[in-house]
Formats: sequence, C-alpha cells, structure tokens
Amino acid sequence: MSLIGNILWIILGGGIVLFVEYILSGLLLCCTIIGIPFGFQCIKLSVLALVPFGREVRETNPPSGCLSLIMNIIWILFGGIWIAATHLVFALIMAITIIGIPFAVQHMKLAALAFTPFGKEIV
Repeated sequence: MSLIGNILWIILGGGIVLFVEYILSGLLLCCTIIGIPFGFQCIKLSVLALVPFGREVRETNPPSGCLSLIMNIIWILFGGIWIAATHLVFALIMAITIIGIPFAVQHMKLAALAFTPFGKEIV
C-alpha cells in the first residue's frame, strides 16, 4: 500500500518538486564549509519528500543534546520556519478533499521535520 501511496505522492502530492528543491538546496549548502551540516539535513529531507509513505521520523537514540538544539535554532532562523510554513500551506490545500487527506498528513510530517531536523532520524 505504501508503494501506491508513494507513486501517487510523486505525481499528485508534489513529491518530485519537493525532492528537486531539497536536493538542489542541499547541494548548494554543501558548497560551503559552514553549510555542510545544513546541506545534509536538506538531503535527508529530500529522501523523505520523495517517498514519505511507510517511513517514520524518530528522535535519535541517544539524544543529540546541546549541539542539535543550537543547530535547530540556527536552522529555524535562516529558513526552517519558511519551509515548515510551505508544508503547512500544502497540507491545508491537500486536506480540502478526501483523497488529499493522506497527502496532508505526510505534509504535516514533513513540516515537523523541516522545522527542527537536527536530532531526528528517518526510519
């Protein structure tokens, strides 16, 4: 069932567009030394944005601690809030129809991860 959901997500839910955006941003961020950790998070988000069905986001074990908190604050200030807001808008648009509700749930999952990606893993 997750295969069908992922195929529909790529076609109807904007999965391929999100994937390309996250990959390009991640590669651009990896061009600078300071941006490498943020680029890796964008690449992690791109994989989840391409095929979100059947995947789960969890806190890392053991917790990352102070460094992930600082990195999340920097991430939020320099773009994370806008990425999360974009996913929230897409979730609201998708939730209008009954068919779009699973896509809206996936956009909410992506919004939570896009807001604070450090200290989380995709399973």
